[in-house]
Amino acid sequence: MSLRDFKIDVPDGDIEDLMRRLRATRLPAALDAGQWDDGASLAFIQRMRDHWLNRFDWRVRQARLNRLPQYLATVDGADIHFVHQPGSGPAPIPLVLTHGWPGSFAEMERVIPLLADPAAHGGDPGDAFHVIVPSLPGFGFSAPPRAPGVGARHVAELWLKLMKGLGYERFAAQGGDIGASVSMWLARRFPASIIGVHLNYIPGSYRPPLGPGLPPVTAQEQAYLDAAAAWTSAEGAYAAEQSTKPQTLAYAMTDSPMGLAAWIVEKFRTWSDCGGDVERVFPMDELLTDISLYWFSRSLDASFRIYKENRWQPLTFEACERVAPMLGVAAFPHELPTPPRSWVERVFNVQRWTSMPSGGHFAAMEQPELLVEDIRAFFRPLRSRRA
Repeated sequence: MSLRDFKIDVPDGDIEDLMRRLRATRLPAALDAGQWDDGASLAFIQRMRDHWLNRFDWRVRQARLNRLPQYLATVDGADIHFVHQPGSGPAPIPLVLTHGWPGSFAEMERVIPLLADPAAHGGDPGDAFHVIVPSLPGFGFSAPPRAPGVGARHVAELWLKLMKGLGYERFAAQGGDIGASVSMWLARRFPASIIGVHLNYIPGSYRPPLGPGLPPVTAQEQAYLDAAAAWTSAEGAYAAEQSTKPQTLAYAMTDSPMGLAAWIVEKFRTWSDCGGDVERVFPMDELLTDISLYWFSRSLDASFRIYKENRWQPLTFEACERVAPMLGVAAFPHELPTPPRSWVERVFNVQRWTSMPSGGHFAAMEQPELLVEDIRAFFRPLRSRRA
């Protein structure tokens, strides 16, 4: 595996092009500029555009991200960008953290030091991890796929090769959103290499086997299925588009930074525990850092297309199929519809299920300390089984 150091260095021309496009933005009308019922608020988008043009400094944010130790690895002929923060403790275990959409590797910025060096943050050095945070193919600074087939199932194989290339024969996995799918596929496909899996989201595509000879759906499980269907009807248009016609969507988002911003920021507001005020949880500079990473990647088609790939290869299971590695779940109250523990236990070996007091879909950004403590607690008894 080819490995080399990496520093983010967006060309001046790309930044100038972004500023030009922002200045030339043509905004739509709205029946009520302040409301979010029809999508991203016009008033908020106007204020975001002004901040992006006049106050946001990409070079400052770039320098901050470059404090993270970053690398490029060539895996199966494609460059994968990742952060690799060695742990400080008596016996750190390797942990691959996988982000989702509309997140990026940057959403792990605050949890990386807590996981890698717990003693420096009031924790037990025995809880240390070697932290690896790859960017999904086509996200951030990872190269986009050159052919169909690169969904969460295939990404799990890429992560296995990356981790083994780094010298980690067995490792732990954690993720939310698409990262949860990747982590579940790692456990399913490569159980001998996985110490355990911790999730802060259960993918909507996860379906255990049902039917004759298997336990019937419980009332609690049916309530979840009904809630998930209602959520898809009310909030799932983005996923329907990205999983069916991602290329069409990519034309608009590749050409309009404010179109991209509106598409993303609506999700940060709707999916988070922000009480309707997205900046109460995510400062404007933090939002724009994430959006800028998508913009500068120039591979929006790939970041949308992974939804289509995942639709083709969903997390469905055969009758009596069981996944061996132990699973832990941190269930945040403002997450997308979350199934009951029994639904996951039909396939997975669930050892820990924590109902968190606050937080939503972007747990690593919203509640980094709560998430980290649950990760530490889940893996504590598994450390002796790492060999």
